[in-house]
Amino acid sequence: MARLWQRLLTWLERHWVAPAYAGGVLLGLAIAFFGAAVNSMAGWLYAISGVMMAIALINVWTSPRSLSGLQIHRQPIRPVSVGEPLAAEIVLENSTARSKVLLQLRDQVPTALGEAPTTAIATLAPHQQHTWVYTCRPTRRGIYHWDTVTLRTAAPFGLFWCQRPRQAAIHATVYPEILPLSRCPLIDQMGLAMGSRWQLSQQAQYSSQGLTRAVRPYRWGDPTRLIHWRTSARHGDLRVRELEEQTADNQVIIGLDTRDRWTEDAFESAVTTAASLYIYSLRKQLSAVLWLPHTGLLQNKHTILSALAAVMPGPADTTHRLPTQSLIWLGTNAVTPPALPPGSLWVQWQSQTGSMASVLQPILTIHPQESLVEQLQADLSTPY
Repeated sequence: MARLWQRLLTWLERHWVAPAYAGGVLLGLAIAFFGAAVNSMAGWLYAISGVMMAIALINVWTSPRSLSGLQIHRQPIRPVSVGEPLAAEIVLENSTARSKVLLQLRDQVPTALGEAPTTAIATLAPHQQHTWVYTCRPTRRGIYHWDTVTLRTAAPFGLFWCQRPRQAAIHATVYPEILPLSRCPLIDQMGLAMGSRWQLSQQAQYSSQGLTRAVRPYRWGDPTRLIHWRTSARHGDLRVRELEEQTADNQVIIGLDTRDRWTEDAFESAVTTAASLYIYSLRKQLSAVLWLPHTGLLQNKHTILSALAAVMPGPADTTHRLPTQSLIWLGTNAVTPPALPPGSLWVQWQSQTGSMASVLQPILTIHPQESLVEQLQADLSTPY
């Protein structure tokens, strides 16, 4: 019964007005005084009842008008990783010639980001803006979309609440957690196996000279030393060169199996591992890319981390073939890995379904009960 009553009050508040506790008491007293006046025919009781009803009607009429003429603007949200504070900025503008008082803002964020943040504004002067910045700390990766900010007021007397939604679409990208790896034999050992090709990759990271394979628009995270200024001036925006050395077979390739045989915790651990290996490779000044079955090879830091933020296990996807170069394959022991190129490394996550026979033996087995950081920093179980 209480839940049904609360739903009724919420519906009234969104479509008209709903009485606050004080408003309900005022209406009850007004009705009681009016009933007493009818029985006793006392004029002063009629007067008291009339004054109470007038006060209530003023609040009922004023509350919806207090929310008119208010505009909501959002600023883009910078991507963050799991565990980092995510900052959102909302600007409330009063475009009318009257002050707005006793306002409440509530951003209707997805439940995965926590409870809806709320703030109160005592007074907003005519043609003025109020900037509200709040932070939340996401606990799960993902790309979150929401589009509603709720304005709420009980002005001027606090007797009747009124709320109205405002459309203000926004999205927030939460990257996977980046583990603080001080060493990673998976990456280091792969680099030693590549030998001289690995050295060429390191030289390409520092070099601004070489055979230019293509010129493309600048993307966030591209080195500024690769900007082709003459072409940028001609097109009116930044253009960068893709050097042939950076697209050869001397890259660290991280492959993630997205077939739907994972447990939820194991898949999240694998995504975290992929992101951490990629960032570790960048810290070591190595050229690294990510391969996903539905996207193929991905380059650029923002593109890779955004893809890892959105990826979910699903049916087998054969849209893109595996690269011909050796790679680090992240998979579960619940399904046999595909035919990996020679020299590849297989990282295996334990599954409840047990182990499956495979020609390729895992070089590292991840146990869910142990620290993921320590397992990725430990020496590999078999020689490469």
